[in-house]
Amino acid sequence: MNIFKYEFKTKLKSMITWSLSIYAVILIFMSLYQNFAEQTSLMAEMMASFPRELLIAFGMEDMDWSTILGFYGLAFVFVQICLGIQAANYGFGLVSLEETEWTADFLLSRPVSRRQIMTSKLLAAVTALGLTEIFIWIASLVYLIIFRGDELIPLEPMLLLLFSLPLFQLFFLTVGMLVSLLVKRVRSVTPLSMGLVFGLYTLNAFGDMIGEDSFEILSPFQHFEPSYIVKYNSWNMPQVTIGLVISLLALAASYWLYGRRNIASAV
Repeated sequence: MNIFKYEFKTKLKSMITWSLSIYAVILIFMSLYQNFAEQTSLMAEMMASFPRELLIAFGMEDMDWSTILGFYGLAFVFVQICLGIQAANYGFGLVSLEETEWTADFLLSRPVSRRQIMTSKLLAAVTALGLTEIFIWIASLVYLIIFRGDELIPLEPMLLLLFSLPLFQLFFLTVGMLVSLLVKRVRSVTPLSMGLVFGLYTLNAFGDMIGEDSFEILSPFQHFEPSYIVKYNSWNMPQVTIGLVISLLALAASYWLYGRRNIASAV
């Protein structure tokens, strides 16, 4: 029984759906760039009229919409939200779906260890997320080139934005997996995934609004904030390190909990 192939096959449809949906988000946003770029003074006046709290909530406070990379930074926030929900979905469902469908005892009766089962499932999820990210990288680069006009694209911050996605999704994948093992039973992954992603997004926005770092320090939206990457041409390494440590701890704890979890039988 090839667990990896089976798990990847079950994620193939959702992977394609997420990839095409995010592709549409990028296309819609970037196709609007020329109209915004031609009216920079009007845009500046409009942005100045918005409450600062609103600009912070959508990551627009330090963004220069007159540049294509700054404009892409706005789209990137929505890309992060979509990719976060996808990764959290896979994390919450990684080991809980068999329990919900009462097939976990059958899987565990096969001649494979729990560690092998967990690793195969995790690799299938990581592969699906990785393919989605590659698709998003290609779509982003293609549309930046198409809609940039005569403008030069700063390559380094662009690559830093794109290469932040694997670590960003790893956070939601591992935290979702850990939470699913801490609760008795997960009946539906979607409400939990959306709650986790939007909860951490709100936490980051709220922390920015009141200037309290202790709120936002746990949010990957703060660890890989597009406005910071574009403005400083680098990652916020202390924040990135915090996110990576949380991901690794959640991963280790998930393996430990799954190895000792009492799996309910269908009989």
